[in-house]
Order: sequence, then C-alpha cells, then structure tokens
Amino acid sequence: MPEARTEMTAGELAQQIGAELRGDATVVLRGAASLPNAGGGDLAFFASKQYQDQLAATAAGAVILPEPALAGYQGTALVVANPYAAWARALELLFPVEWPDPGIHHSAVLDDGVDVAPDARIDAQVVVGAGCRIGPGAWLEAGCVIGDHCHVGAGTRIGPNATLYAGSEVGDRVRIHAGAVIGADGFGLAPDGEGYRQIPQVGRVVLEDDVDIGANTAVDRAALEETRIGQGTKIDNLVQVAHNCRFGKHCIISGLSGFAGSTELGDHCTVAAQAGVAGHLHVAAGTTIGAKAGVISDIDEPGVYAGFPHQPHKEWRRDQASLRQVRSLRERLRALERAVNSDSEGDA
Repeated sequence: MPEARTEMTAGELAQQIGAELRGDATVVLRGAASLPNAGGGDLAFFASKQYQDQLAATAAGAVILPEPALAGYQGTALVVANPYAAWARALELLFPVEWPDPGIHHSAVLDDGVDVAPDARIDAQVVVGAGCRIGPGAWLEAGCVIGDHCHVGAGTRIGPNATLYAGSEVGDRVRIHAGAVIGADGFGLAPDGEGYRQIPQVGRVVLEDDVDIGANTAVDRAALEETRIGQGTKIDNLVQVAHNCRFGKHCIISGLSGFAGSTELGDHCTVAAQAGVAGHLHVAAGTTIGAKAGVISDIDEPGVYAGFPHQPHKEWRRDQASLRQVRSLRERLRALERAVNSDSEGDA
C-alpha cells in the first residue's frame, strides 16, 4: 500500500477534514488503501452499500464513512456527510504534492521580455517565448513549450512536453498534464474550388482558475475571439475541444469525448466518455450526457441524456429494452405466419 508522506493520527485527520471521530483518536495513519487491502496503519473509505461486507471485514486503522454506515463497522471511524469528498481532502493531507524549489534550469530557454516570478520553477529544456508572464509559484515541467505572450497564473503546474501556443492565458492553480496542447489552430477550412484554404485562427484560449486539463488533450484557439474553459472545470485525457467552445464553471468532461466548434456548455455539466457534441449547440447548465451519446441539437432542459441521437435517458432505456425484444418478436411472427399458411393449405 502507498506510504503517506505525512503521518497523522486519526484525531488530527478528523479535525483537518471536519469529520466527527468515533473510536481511537491515537491511531497513527501511515498510508491509504481499499477496504479489503487496508492494514492497521491505513486509512480507507466507504461510500457505497455494495461494499458493506468489505466494511465489516476491513482491518483498516480508520475508515471515512457516512453516519448510517456506523452500524456495520466497529473500528475507528471518521464520520462525514460526503465520504468521497472527505477522502479526497484526506489524501491531499497524507500525500501532499512535493513542489520543487524555485529556480530556472540552465538548459531552459527564455526569450526577451519574459517576466518570471522569483518563486516559480522552470525545469530542463523548457522554452518560454517573448513577452510571457510566469506567475508566483508556477511550475513548468521538463520540455514544455510556452509560446509568445502567454500568461501562466500563480500556482499553476504545466506537465512535461505540454504546449501553450502564443497568446494563451492560463489562470491560477491550473493543472495541465503531459502532452496537452492549448491554443493550436482550430479546424477552419474554406473550399476554394480546387481544395481547401486554411482560415487563419487569430483568437486565443483562456483557462480560468482551478481548471484541470488531462494528458494529450487538445483545446483549440478561437477563430476570432476566445475558446474559454470556466473556473473549476476538469477535463480528462484525450479530449478534443474545438475552436470557439465555451465551457461553464465546474464541468466534468471524461476521456475520449469531443466537442465541435462553438459548443457552449452551461455550468456544472457532466459529459461521460466517448460522447460527442456537434457544433454551434448549447447545453443547459446541470446537464449530464451519457457515454457514447451523440448530441446533435440544443439541450434546453437540464437532465440526463443518452444515445444517438441524444434523448432523455429514460426514453433511451425503454428503446434499448424494446430493441432486445425484436428477435423474439420476429420469431413469434414467423411462427404465426407458418400457422396461418398451414391452416390455409388445410382449408384448400
């Protein structure tokens, strides 16, 4: 099991995450593990009734759980209303990110007019273009490229070999993972009679504060104005966000999903894996789009949608259930046809 970088007693941890402690406050937590694999020095968490048997049998030193689950557990408990969120906070405390010392590696290349905060960190083989601003506590990891006139906010971390094209603006506490590309040209092409002419993409990308961009995700620059990702939105690996998209605050975007140009997502939308949204569409705040769904028209009413073309999830489930009966209905129809034909031959 992973060993914690910071050991804490159950009592100390409960105080830090705002939990009610039930049991031994002196238990020392030195790691974290799942319920069935946890030992006496490990923290675990319980959030689903399907793991009730694992909770009863766990050897964990302490478990984060909701109050209704106390009846099924006799050990030290950290009682909270939202176990999953408390678990995330606890892991942040037990496994804090080891931020490196500030400084600029001798192999980094910084162009003219770059403004780097004294406590920023720039690793080996990083390239920073002219006129960039690198904010306090920012960390540019090895091999990343920051184009001309970009802004990287305070406490932002840009992973190895990630790229910001010129003019991109990245807010505070943003996390951009390895290989992500922010601000490449949008896919704008004009037919000229013989082929296609690239339409210059002269806008930019803005990532607001606390945004996460997954590994090898692409967020394209706008044709004229902004592609904007709202505060707190989390985007998974291998996602395509085309030019002029505007995502609201605190959206969750899962891997392999794609958004055509000028898609607008309202606040607190959730898009599951491999879903696709056609261009120039609006999705209402609070909407959930299921895995592999295809959105081809505006969604004006928040809800859960699935299928292609998208439809309310309950309707999609009914349709899927009906489809599964088609083979049986076909066989019954054939049997009826055979019976009718047999009766007709007998009458003749």
